[in-house]
Parts: sequence; C-alpha cells; structure tokens
Amino acid sequence: MKTIAIQPLTREAFAPFGEVLETEGAASFPINGGKCMRYHDLAKIETTGEKARPMISLLRAEHYALPLELKMVERHPFGSQAFIPLSGNPFLVVVAEQTEQGPGEPIAFRTAPGQGVNIGRNVWHGILTPLDATSDFAVVDRAGEGVNLEEHFYEKHYLIG
Repeated sequence: MKTIAIQPLTREAFAPFGEVLETEGAASFPINGGKCMRYHDLAKIETTGEKARPMISLLRAEHYALPLELKMVERHPFGSQAFIPLSGNPFLVVVAEQTEQGPGEPIAFRTAPGQGVNIGRNVWHGILTPLDATSDFAVVDRAGEGVNLEEHFYEKHYLIG
C-alpha cells in the first residue's frame, strides 16, 4: 500500500481540479451600505444535461481519523460540486487526474479554517472527509436527469496521512 502525504490546500495546487473557496485574496466589494463585504464569484458552478440546475444542500458528516485507507474515488460527469464548511474544522480533499487507465494517483489536501472547494465537473475525488470533529457543510451541485455519479475502486489501496 502506498502512502500519500497530505499537503496544504492552495489555489495554485488545486487549480487543475477546481477552485478553492476562501476570502483571502478573493475579489470583493462592500454591499448593504458598507455593512457587508461580498467575496464575489468564487467558483464556476457547472451543470449540464437534461433539466440541469444548480441546487444547494446541507450535509452533516462524521469525522475520520488519520491515517485513512483510500479504496475508491468518484466523479460527477454532469456538474461541479462545491463544499463550503459551516465550521472552522479542517477537512481532507482527495483528487486524482484522469489518465488513459482511469483515475491516476490521488493527491490529498488539508483545508485551513475558512477554506472550501469547488471540485470541477468530471474530476475524480474522494468522499467528504471531515477531520477532528463531525462537521456541517453547505453543498452546491447539480440536480437534473441522468446518472451524475461514477465510482472507481482502486485495485491497490492508498494510505493517506
């Protein structure tokens, strides 16, 4: 079993897979008479297919302990998936590039407080993996007709952390 190191989540490192959602360095401007700052257009929400539309959901996910065995990744061919934490708890983001043989070797990122991600349409990724504590998330993804989930089970498993 190969061990995958966890790296900090940065915009540059995550760019091939989607966008990092954070206020630091984001385009912003005041609204509501200057009482509110809008961090504007942080991610490209993608939806395609029959009757596609963006939807917002809330998730409560139990936390995982490290090290973690990764056996499977998934992707959504018809839409992106944004995970916005509603707490300061970190979470693990696992992604993999597409190769001729399917998903490549996984890359693992640990979020900092206040960071979320928008995983691009058709990007291989692990499941929602909160660290340290059960955590709540707002999720923006695609609703519509068609099967928007493909799973891939690795022949050899990876150990993360």
